[in-house]
Amino acid sequence: MIRPLFRTRPEAMLKADASPVTIADRAAEQAMRAVLHARCPDCGIAGEEFGIDRPDAPWRWVLDPIDGTRAFLTGRPIFATLIALLHHDEPVLGVIDQPVTGERWLGVAGEATQFHGPFGGLPATRPCPALAAAELSATSPEMLGPHRPAWDRLAAQVRRVSWGGDAYAYGLLALGQIDLIAEADLKPWDWAALVPVIQGAGGRITDWSGAPLRADGDGRVLAVGDPALLPAAVAALAGG
Repeated sequence: MIRPLFRTRPEAMLKADASPVTIADRAAEQAMRAVLHARCPDCGIAGEEFGIDRPDAPWRWVLDPIDGTRAFLTGRPIFATLIALLHHDEPVLGVIDQPVTGERWLGVAGEATQFHGPFGGLPATRPCPALAAAELSATSPEMLGPHRPAWDRLAAQVRRVSWGGDAYAYGLLALGQIDLIAEADLKPWDWAALVPVIQGAGGRITDWSGAPLRADGDGRVLAVGDPALLPAAVAALAGG
């Protein structure tokens, strides 16, 4: 549903929050919902585009058909399809899939992350215990909003900063290419699939205080490849 529309300049509509959506977003989510309804009829399904079905089900699939619609619209293959399975609101399975490059990360709670793609890559984070040596990434300055001063404190202590990537950047962190990601304004469908992937590769993903992510949280997400980075990153974001 996504790949045939890539770089065809599909029309973008604006949602209520002013974020763009295309026919590819909606068609991909409908296709995934059809598969899940047929294969897992007792599970709940929550998607960015079409809301939630069976909200009281203990098992729930969470879908983001195109995380990075702006990248998709501008022809950059750094968007991703995100698929998570939650049990009583805890992510137990996560998939990051890039349908153009053919890269896929699979994380299952308690197991090592798997990665498949044409370019190679080892699904394991790299040692980087000091902020001064870390590569920091975030999707865009705009997403940080009022939290930009805290983020700037963190950025001032790292080796380098790069912008862009959406969920694809978290896949790169799981391959040991990026050390640190700090973002704001993320919804559960933006981060649920990332949790098993990052943890299964040896990293940590939390809120900005270092606490586990929650569906009712404030949308700030912090991911580190080396768990030793987490205390320093939390302190920098808090002003310590």
